Amino acid sequence: MKLMDLVTGIQHIGIPTNDLAATKEFYMDLGFELVYETINEKANEPVAFLQAGDILIETYENKKAAMARGSIDNIAMSVLDI
Repeated sequence: MKLMDLVTGIQHIGIPTNDLAATKEFYMDLGFELVYETINEKANEPVAFLQAGDILIETYENKKAAMARGSIDNIAMSVLDI
């Protein structure tokens, strides 16, 4: 069995930021809605999930973001079985 036989879609895209408030505002201006906020206690980083239709973005303030186009930290896939 190949990996792509198990993948059913993209779960979320992880985007680091140095300014969570500005990042949330940017995506909300594009039509995304804030669906969840939390703190990653292990890293002490604020995290926000924003959604537009089937697109879910996880953005988190780590003060280490490259601040360059295409700076995506992770793409999480939905799968049938891990």
